[in-house]
Amino acid sequence: MADALPICLLDGAFLPTEAARVSPFDRGFLFGDGIYEVVPCCNGRPLRLPAHLQRLQDGLGALGIANPHSVSRWTELVHELIAANGGGDLGLYLQVTRGPGRGRDFLPQADLQQTVFGFCWRLAPAAREQLERGLAAVTLDDIRWLRCDIKSIALLGPVMLRMQARDQGADEAILIRDGRLAEGSSSAVFVAVGGRIITPPASHERLPSVTRLIIIEVLAALGLPLDVREVARDELAGADEIWIASSTRDAMPIAQLDGHAIGTGKPGPLWHRVYDAMQELKQRETAG
Repeated sequence: MADALPICLLDGAFLPTEAARVSPFDRGFLFGDGIYEVVPCCNGRPLRLPAHLQRLQDGLGALGIANPHSVSRWTELVHELIAANGGGDLGLYLQVTRGPGRGRDFLPQADLQQTVFGFCWRLAPAAREQLERGLAAVTLDDIRWLRCDIKSIALLGPVMLRMQARDQGADEAILIRDGRLAEGSSSAVFVAVGGRIITPPASHERLPSVTRLIIIEVLAALGLPLDVREVARDELAGADEIWIASSTRDAMPIAQLDGHAIGTGKPGPLWHRVYDAMQELKQRETAG
């Protein structure tokens, strides 16, 4: 991830990122009591912003935090933040916490004012070598909490898992819960077997990925068959292709899993078709 760009959003104001300050009694800092969202921006325009704002609303609702802005106001703030940082291809982060209290209490006071923070960073296209080689992943036990459908800022589990994957020389952790594929440490997962693509269903064990839904649309447009079902751990090793999907990485191919080749050991033909179609979709939906 690239460094944060110079201008951020904090509680309705745009200011230099290095000057942004929040209270040490903010419940996001003390408890991880908040929700975040990551929006990819192409050509200076956010991709599928309504879906991201709906997921933000769903997360806030699950935590009982009032949404500080209407959809129209969020949309204005997002476009202003993009413009303040020069537009182009960006990742945009939004975070809403329950706000600062007067001390540390598990039960929040009723009169708290939410803290709203946002910043951007430059999104560079995936390196050609990475697209030609694919990524390496390892399977790890899913140690996260039981409400992974809530995009909480409390991300210690994914951080630990990603660090463990890095220490094993891998780019991503593919998480296993009760012998089944959950998702990646920060990604949805698709598996191709015998010309069919499989992705696990939505549940409390998985984030409702906006990029996953885009890929499902792309598969339908390409006429590629999709099965939405649970995937046993044993199926992964015999897959022809495995892809991970996230807002800032699109769809990326996994060529090695646990030190063994997936399929031919190189990005497969189905992934190539989906990846190319996704790039076309992004350009089409964000064209000026």
